[in-house]
Amino acid sequence: MGVPSSVVRVLAALLVTTSAALADPVADFYRGKQVQIYVGYGAGGGYDAYARLIARHLGRHIPGEPRVVVQNMPGAGSLRAANFIFNRAPNDGTALATFGRNMIMLGLFGANANVQFDPRRFTWLGSPSSEQDDAYMLWVRKDAQAKTLAEARAPGGPPLLLGGTADGSTETDIALLMKRTAGLNVKIISGYPDSNAINIALDRGELEGRFIGLSAVASTRPEWLKPQGIMQPFMQFARATRHPRFSDTPTARELARDERGRQLIELAETPYLLSRPYVGPPDVPPDRAKALQAAFADVFKDPQFLADAAKLQVDISPVGPQEALRMLDRVADAPADLKEEIRTLQSSAP
Repeated sequence: MGVPSSVVRVLAALLVTTSAALADPVADFYRGKQVQIYVGYGAGGGYDAYARLIARHLGRHIPGEPRVVVQNMPGAGSLRAANFIFNRAPNDGTALATFGRNMIMLGLFGANANVQFDPRRFTWLGSPSSEQDDAYMLWVRKDAQAKTLAEARAPGGPPLLLGGTADGSTETDIALLMKRTAGLNVKIISGYPDSNAINIALDRGELEGRFIGLSAVASTRPEWLKPQGIMQPFMQFARATRHPRFSDTPTARELARDERGRQLIELAETPYLLSRPYVGPPDVPPDRAKALQAAFADVFKDPQFLADAAKLQVDISPVGPQEALRMLDRVADAPADLKEEIRTLQSSAP
């Protein structure tokens, strides 16, 4: 006896429904593809170290398991990469970027005419580090003219010769801010192609110091942390309290000469919640954006990833996309007079 046609139709409908349920358009899209992480700095620096660490593990957490590769795109203190990911990169979910956290303020405050992006329109993925266990520190050669922080702040004292990648870069902005708020005597030499080039210039004695994250030092210049190393810490930025490893090194907030200076420092420190920002272009398809955000959240809990991070001695204290957007709102909603003074400082780089 044959199967009734009504039963056949029901079974066919069930098969179609089951097939549709099992289909994963995101996995289908990414399968066999390559995802690029554009790094706004050259090879060998802290941003590059984080990106290569993430790239080794991220693909396993994206549906379809695409290959993830790193492409360095240095230029203008990572402004080139920020402009590229916003305007020219494909917005299909195959292009991601990491750039200097100071790009957030440049984009919000309009201090640089070359900025071509709105930070609020990026597809935010978050950051592997919140500076919770890190610190952005001023490291100075022990043979610098100013041997102590007090000498470096003395009126008319010798300026510290500091290196930077570009006008408007993190190193330059923070140096100018500390000159304004704490009386730090500095002379900035900008234009180095990337962080590694600054480190090489320091090793050679061409420069006397630089601002750089503690985790970046640990992963790229661990010898600086040794007692017999050539460098010493002068101050800690982006910390409300002193890092436990450097209890004798003051925070930037402690060094502010007045309340106004402290307020400026606290505002400038806000983007450091996103120590290493990761974004996609605007208008990534929502299902792929959600998958990428989930993949980033998952990779930061991956035991293999965490083991590799521990070997590199890099801080993993992740920040999610929603927290990143709330941080953008806090900066955008800061008092107008403070934002204007930060914008002026960003515009006054030598």
